[in-house]
Amino acid sequence: MRIVVAHNRYRYAGGEDSVMRSEVQMLRSAGHEVELFEADNKTIDGFVAKISAAGSLFHSDYSSARMTALIRSFRPDILHIHNWFPLLSPSIIAAACAENVPVVQTLHNFRMLCANANLFRDGKICHDCLGKAIPLGAAIHACYSDSHSGSAIVSAAYAYHRFAHTWSGVSVFIALTEFQRSLLIRGGVDATRTVVKPNFLRETGKVGAGKGGYALFVGRLTPEKGIRTVLGAWEQDKITIPLKIMGDGPLADEVRQRAVRRADIEYLGHQPSTEVYDAMADARFLVFPSECYEAFGLTIVEAFSHGTPVLAADRESIVEFVRNGQTGLRFKPGDPDDLAAKAALISDDATAYQAMRRECRKTYEESFTEERNYKMLTGIYDMAIESSRCHTALPMQKLSQLQHHTVLDREVS
Repeated sequence: MRIVVAHNRYRYAGGEDSVMRSEVQMLRSAGHEVELFEADNKTIDGFVAKISAAGSLFHSDYSSARMTALIRSFRPDILHIHNWFPLLSPSIIAAACAENVPVVQTLHNFRMLCANANLFRDGKICHDCLGKAIPLGAAIHACYSDSHSGSAIVSAAYAYHRFAHTWSGVSVFIALTEFQRSLLIRGGVDATRTVVKPNFLRETGKVGAGKGGYALFVGRLTPEKGIRTVLGAWEQDKITIPLKIMGDGPLADEVRQRAVRRADIEYLGHQPSTEVYDAMADARFLVFPSECYEAFGLTIVEAFSHGTPVLAADRESIVEFVRNGQTGLRFKPGDPDDLAAKAALISDDATAYQAMRRECRKTYEESFTEERNYKMLTGIYDMAIESSRCHTALPMQKLSQLQHHTVLDREVS
């Protein structure tokens, strides 16, 4: 199969970038021909570049022409979009459709529903714009980059594309969890074209026993990711094991300053994946304190692959992963007291703890391996191609079959 993968890289590299790279590597390893169609937000520098990027939210002749030229030279069977925001533009969807190339789009976040992409405002979950044709709340509250004008432009662009039926050019939307799919459908995304396929992790072979004796946080250092809650829990002197922090982001200076005052907190900054995986294998547990919805907790899956339990904030988007007493424990989001209490419980019983580690590894092997994911992804491509040829939505019988194979078939507690 010949595949064009489109991705607009973020200024700060994150999970979406690594997922895209992993899928491309997986497809190429299986013998498929993959061409990358990319842009980088680091090029948005200066007033003129920002105006151009804002215009691309509505239309980009440049991206459209580039996509058309690539399709005519490469002759792909399918276009798979991971992220078009903002430089690649939705114009690439129309360009693909004009060349009769079916389009699959992975929705890595909630930007289809929310200007800031995470349904989070003023320290709490926000559904104010969910399902609204013209979401004015984003502009009023400056939800995108703390900018009223920027938020208005982003909201207007998505409203425009809904009215212009731009998304009808997408044969299949990929949601990452059942929870995300349900929210997307509530927000107006077509249920008959939306399937669930989780992300995956290539086998690292590093299954640990948690003998490092420390807790680990890995992620972007932003308020909604909950790092302040983690720091607050350790600063109460109730947790008896040290904390290692790996990551970068806007709160890096604050994290560094607070860590330097504590003998039991070590800030290591951004680390390569090899160092992260070594730390995960030896960690007593991973802390996943995100206070916003997560479309997919890839860091949780990384921990599971190493047999490491997860102490996670109890959000609806997380219960599909972290099952209380089986693959970790959940605590009240934003509550350092509850985090500290659960940290004591997660390693209280040695026998139960080792059983938890085995269940984490089992969960990874059953749901998040490359082999399983490859079958899902190519199945989605095949159905997108078939539906495009028929100019119809996905056949409901096949959609149902695909959903049966892609949903995390686990009891949630």
